Amino acid sequence: MHDYDAIVIGTGGVGSAAVMQLAVRGARVLGLDRFAGGHDRGSSHGQTRVIRRAYFEHSDYVPLVQRAFELWDELERASEQRLFQQTGLLQVGPAHGLVLPGVLRSARQHQLDVESFTADEVGRRFPGFVAAPDCAAVLETGAGFLYVERCVLAHLAEARRHGAELRSDVTVRSWRTSGDDVVVETDQGAFAAGRLVIAAGAWAGELLADLGVPLRVLRKPLHWFANDDPRYGLAQGCPVFLYECPGGVFYGFPDLDDGRGLKAADHHGGAVVDDPLAVSREVDTAEHDNVARFLAQHLPGVSHRAIGHAVCMYTMSPDEHFIVDRHPGCPQVAFAAGLSGHGFKFTSVLGEALADLALEGATTLPIGFLSVGRFGVS
Repeated sequence: MHDYDAIVIGTGGVGSAAVMQLAVRGARVLGLDRFAGGHDRGSSHGQTRVIRRAYFEHSDYVPLVQRAFELWDELERASEQRLFQQTGLLQVGPAHGLVLPGVLRSARQHQLDVESFTADEVGRRFPGFVAAPDCAAVLETGAGFLYVERCVLAHLAEARRHGAELRSDVTVRSWRTSGDDVVVETDQGAFAAGRLVIAAGAWAGELLADLGVPLRVLRKPLHWFANDDPRYGLAQGCPVFLYECPGGVFYGFPDLDDGRGLKAADHHGGAVVDDPLAVSREVDTAEHDNVARFLAQHLPGVSHRAIGHAVCMYTMSPDEHFIVDRHPGCPQVAFAAGLSGHGFKFTSVLGEALADLALEGATTLPIGFLSVGRFGVS
């Protein structure tokens, strides 16, 4: 006889949402994590994350992110705190590049409200922003950012309120099926449940190694720069921004007037991480200077002086799309892995999908394009 209806391995972005969704449905659920809730050792930290509807990566994500917006709104009301800040999202790049055509394709397919304008109009609409002459821009006014740690902690608080048991400082060593149950072996003993959800982020590869799908973990630095220019302040209407440049895709957030300055980062590149526990969290001068050069060209009023720094990890699937499914050999097990650096905005809806898969064996959410079967796994 198992002690729990479901166990969730990992209580970061996706796992915290899955624990809450399972608990809300009345399941006896245990959440296990190596670190305490809202920690800065994985992929769900660093103050802010972009959320947007007109998804350039693939238009099939749009229905999922629309549901995610609804769930974030529900969580805001339940937690009685601000989790989402609408700022608009300014995206700049070549008219025939990757970003702008993808945004416009998603907008057309799903009747989303975006506005297009020329490089010359960027500076007039958003003083302090510069676009290269051969670029264009789109503005999604309904986009903005999520307060990432608040979101994780809000999910966990709601999970506890509905009876979930959460344990941190627990190292998961392995899992196995035992009849109809699943047994999770940890450094604090074994735990059994009828269902298992794996949402282990950078550690998912070792827990799902039997699938044979390679997951690369990349080190991704985040940088905060000093700012005295009000044009880049949240209160002055500065948007979240994303630029597709010859040197990569850069993104950032307005100065939140909290003393931390303006946050910016390079979405591409990153050193491969062999051991997520041993990733370097030191400032790399070359990485900092790369982002500073981007700001000098496109947000020239921002200082190059470093205020803060953090390191998170991207877990990359082979095609850079999420993998969300039931384990093909163990139907008691559902998992989400390989969010590839664009997953946090979806964590609320991925938690819902995983709870569906775990408890019902299927979901009505449109996640078929994220199935592990696309890699030939059956």
